[in-house]
Amino acid sequence: MRIVLFAVLIAVGLSQSVTGASGAWADDRHEGYYYPKITSSEVYKARIQKLRDSDRTRRLGFVTGMAAGAQEKAYAPQMAFFAKGRDAEKAILVGLDDGRMDTLYRARAVLALLTATARATPVFRDLDPEGQYTFLDLLALLGFEELTVSDGRSYAHRIEIK
Repeated sequence: MRIVLFAVLIAVGLSQSVTGASGAWADDRHEGYYYPKITSSEVYKARIQKLRDSDRTRRLGFVTGMAAGAQEKAYAPQMAFFAKGRDAEKAILVGLDDGRMDTLYRARAVLALLTATARATPVFRDLDPEGQYTFLDLLALLGFEELTVSDGRSYAHRIEIK
């Protein structure tokens, strides 16, 4: 997974030029289709700003790379990670197996694992030599405005990324 994440970060051409992110979204067309009704939410204040040249293509490239990495495993993917929205600004992470992400705490543990994976890549180490950024910061860097996590059955939690 480290190699795939590194390849994705390189493929999307991360640079250190950043700018502020903005955006709001209307009603949620994805609720009830990709995940159940939103049961909780929070706001995450990113420690890094959006890359100036982050766009839909970059976000889709990142998601495609993550999906490719999951498909390369010898076992079936444990979660689906994809982007939606006109500009692919909404990230969605859904557990595919019962019991894997059946609580918000387990979903946060998955995010912690994704953080560890991201921090192990040379590109992310260059951006954050002190290891303070999280996977949510990486999403902010790429211009994602929200992440919805769900077990795909009983709950959905929305994280607005500011």
